[in-house]
Amino acid sequence: MKQYLALCQRIIDEGVWVENERTNKRCLTVINADLEYDVKNNQFPLITTRKSFWKSAIAEFLGYIRGYDNAADFRALGTKTWDANANLNAAWLNNPYRKGDDDMGRVYGIQGRSWAKPDGGFVDQLRKVVENLKKGIDDRAEIITFYNPGEFDMGCLRPCMHTHTFSLLGDTLHLTSYQRSCDVPLGLNFNQVQVFTFLALMAQIGKKAGTAYHKIVNAHIYEDQLALMRDVQLKRQPFASPKLIINPKIQSLEDLETWVTMDDFSVNDYQCHEPIQYPFSV
Repeated sequence: MKQYLALCQRIIDEGVWVENERTNKRCLTVINADLEYDVKNNQFPLITTRKSFWKSAIAEFLGYIRGYDNAADFRALGTKTWDANANLNAAWLNNPYRKGDDDMGRVYGIQGRSWAKPDGGFVDQLRKVVENLKKGIDDRAEIITFYNPGEFDMGCLRPCMHTHTFSLLGDTLHLTSYQRSCDVPLGLNFNQVQVFTFLALMAQIGKKAGTAYHKIVNAHIYEDQLALMRDVQLKRQPFASPKLIINPKIQSLEDLETWVTMDDFSVNDYQCHEPIQYPFSV
């Protein structure tokens, strides 16, 4: 929580105004931010200075794990995070690769589970990493990336949190996640929850959890979010970190692909301030 608030304050104190072509808005921006999450001791990085909707964040990442490419599938899991980008993004609506309502194209989970090969085949990056880690193998390339420049025009949005690297030291699993761009008031807590949960889940199906490292290149606050962050959220005192509870019956990638729902996750001891309605930029 302190890391999050420190980054918000740093952007306000040191940020430079940058015009964003996609949204036609200005962003107060800093370059390079490093956050760490203690997954081993279950210090769940859920924001307490406003209510954070953690279920939607985990549901979205579960959809990535399953390789979903349709906003309706994400809604069925319990999140509407892809509705706008799939259905309200003008450039995507006119894209010849779009297959119809709710189609997201080749983004995120599709790249992670079925990266296209030149010979017409596909690579399941996630399965390779899971199988190696279960055997105790770390080839220094236990990497899952959603960042495929050759197919940017085939999806509704380039990935923001784009690459996850797992590292095994003995029987302890660590994760380093890379993010090119981050809407700090609205999106960052989603990303924090996802990084933490990804390591917790991968460790649960075979190893002990260690530390998750979250590296952000471009961290920004949109101009229509600034007053709410500066004058409301940063004036509030944070509460203690809650705990993430994951159903211990989840023991394999197949479990995550088939029967797991949001009923298999809960959060204990979450105390927070009132929600803040930050504007969302499509």
